[in-house]
Amino acid sequence: MTQTDAPDSSDPGAEAAADVDSGPAPSRVRRRRSRPADGPSGPAAPARRRVTFWLGCGLIAAGLAVLGWVAWQFWGTNWQSQQRQGEVTRALEAGWGDGQDVVRTEFGNATAIVHIPRFGKDYSIPVLEGSSDAVLAAGIGHMEDTEAGAVGNYVLAGHRVTHGEPFAELPSLEPGDEVIVETRAATYTYVLDTGGEDLIVPFTETWVLDDKPVNPSGGAQPPADIGDQLITLVTCSEIFHTDNRSVVFGHLVESTPAGESESR
Repeated sequence: MTQTDAPDSSDPGAEAAADVDSGPAPSRVRRRRSRPADGPSGPAAPARRRVTFWLGCGLIAAGLAVLGWVAWQFWGTNWQSQQRQGEVTRALEAGWGDGQDVVRTEFGNATAIVHIPRFGKDYSIPVLEGSSDAVLAAGIGHMEDTEAGAVGNYVLAGHRVTHGEPFAELPSLEPGDEVIVETRAATYTYVLDTGGEDLIVPFTETWVLDDKPVNPSGGAQPPADIGDQLITLVTCSEIFHTDNRSVVFGHLVESTPAGESESR
């Protein structure tokens, strides 16, 4: 039996036939869709959302805190101070009944009660010695040594806004208005010589506290012929923070012993 020889691999015809028979194998290209790692659905998105959420919460909390502080300053401190003013007034009246000229309270030593008819018939604010925060949050502060009705300058200071704002309407005062100071011994009636908008000075101007104030600029000051028993009212010149003070001067026109004073 004759063996059939395989075609010679070096034969070009055979190679061509083999190539035609087998043909090129089809190829497939797979395209992969790429997504940025930090895109909307990437792994960093939840972290960013959490940061934004908590940042928003922090800003809201800060805003609420500021609003709360403002509300406390304008309404809360007034309510609290009105309660304190009532406490001091009751303690003062009780002490006067026991013969005390000066009554010690939780907020300071109380000595008098001020009435200003222009501010309303119910206006009645206690006077405490000094001008500390505690004193001014419980009434009007008496800043100098001169006692009510005595020779010298009876200086009173009070808040114009917040903490009871006893001098909120001070700019509305006019010459001729009365300031009535009630003590255990007597009731003293002062009449104003200047108005609430006549004099504004920096808080460093201490001449307004002198026994006989003289304005170095030649402006508003107590008249020279009104005697030596003066009163001075001092408060902030603007509703919001300021270093300037509104100042009003007056003089004593009447002293009525306690037993003879009319009820007000």
